[in-house]
Amino acid sequence: MGLNCGDTAPLLSHRLSVNLSPCQQQQQQLHSSLGFPSPKLTPQPSLSQQPNTQLAAKSKSLLHKHPLYTPAHTNISFEIKEKILCLEIMGVDSGKALSQNPSLHAASLGSIESIIFFLQSKGIQQKDLPRIFGMCPKLLTSDIRTDLKPVFNFLSQDLKVPENNFRRAINKCPRLLVSSARDQLKPCLFYLQRLGFEDLEALAYQDPVLLVSNVENTLIPKLKFLESIGFSRDEAVAMVLRCPALFTFSVENNFKPKFDYFAEEMKGKLKELKGFPQYFAFSLDKRIKPRHVEAVQSGVKIPLPLMLKSTDEEFGELIRLGAG
Repeated sequence: MGLNCGDTAPLLSHRLSVNLSPCQQQQQQLHSSLGFPSPKLTPQPSLSQQPNTQLAAKSKSLLHKHPLYTPAHTNISFEIKEKILCLEIMGVDSGKALSQNPSLHAASLGSIESIIFFLQSKGIQQKDLPRIFGMCPKLLTSDIRTDLKPVFNFLSQDLKVPENNFRRAINKCPRLLVSSARDQLKPCLFYLQRLGFEDLEALAYQDPVLLVSNVENTLIPKLKFLESIGFSRDEAVAMVLRCPALFTFSVENNFKPKFDYFAEEMKGKLKELKGFPQYFAFSLDKRIKPRHVEAVQSGVKIPLPLMLKSTDEEFGELIRLGAG
């Protein structure tokens, strides 16, 4: 059955919108829903994963419900409202993004969509963007040439991450994308390698947060604390190599209270922590204290690793066997 003239318009409209970017599709919907003439938009290369098509009514509802659309904010430009809609439909909290990244007010939709296209060209999927942009709103106004390309060059050349695994590393630590390759990532990698971190794959996929940590203000103070409680420099380094998560713990909120309890209440010896630095990874109130108290009350002495690593069922069995 052939198409009549009435069927042709929506078909042509659909064909013209197929290759529009996510933001352009949302921009077109927004103009239509608010009664503005649709702008002339240049089609972009199709993406491997396009966001779900949004109904014009939903677009209008989203925009009208946003606090920046209220009559009290009638001075907000239409361009800002378009950005709000674009971010909200992508699943990004626009209010948080605009407050944490004031430069976003002046950014064009074109620049935002260029960043989206670039990230997707590196393997980042549409479903990853809400979390990535939510954690790093600064990314929305990054410069592709001076900010983003050096990060991916670092991943490829310095961390030896193959292109098909970029997404895995970025999703593990989105902050990589807003860290300077020259001033942060490369110096930090150099410092970690000097300490003895030789497994680049582990740094890329398990502990990339170490690469975005400040060497002087974050990493070095952790080693200094371990030395201050009696470990030698070599022993402290060996502990963080065995348990890299130690570099992510707060000295004031983690190391100090847990060590104080270990030394004062548990009467523990440093050699126990040297052999089991993972002690600092367990919750003081939910795991360390209750299990230690139960073991003491039952008159059972359990090695530190076994006491903390065992499941509740296994721990209960250890108590029963020891008490029996």
